Amino acid sequence: MDTRNQPEIDVIFDAETIAKRIEILAKDIATELPEDLLIIVVLKGSFVFAADLLRALDRAGMRPTVDFVTLSSYGTEIQSSGTVNLARDISENVRDRAVMIIDDILDTGRTMAFATDLMTARGAAAVHTCVLLDKHEKREVQIEADYVGFKVDDVFVVGYGIDMAHLFRGLPYIGMVRQD
Repeated sequence: MDTRNQPEIDVIFDAETIAKRIEILAKDIATELPEDLLIIVVLKGSFVFAADLLRALDRAGMRPTVDFVTLSSYGTEIQSSGTVNLARDISENVRDRAVMIIDDILDTGRTMAFATDLMTARGAAAVHTCVLLDKHEKREVQIEADYVGFKVDDVFVVGYGIDMAHLFRGLPYIGMVRQD
């Protein structure tokens, strides 16, 4: 792979910091939410976070049901298109169930609002939200996550499942792409 044109990435949250935070989130979730929780993971960016959080929830004594939805507003771009697309729907019935949506980043709020509204319209008894990163200053839709891994400034981040045009998902940390 030609690395001459690769961006420089500065570590914001290392693997150990992420792991510790996820253990705390899992304990909070296991204490506050019902045991028959249905977790809906928003793909693709949150898959690493969701996997680690699910293992931490298991250690905390919780055994949730898990399903996946693919929502997109970025495609291969680095800025949101402003429109959320449902590319793959869940297979579980949410009616009268407590649901928790897991996503990688809450920035404009459009994706989370879309997912929350969709589950509510389908009859979920309660919809909770959990995100790895909260970029609050980018919010365009009035929504807040119930559980937040880290607050982060408005910088372009990659790693730990989060990509830049489908690259850098495998980094074990969350890093900031230098914008020179």
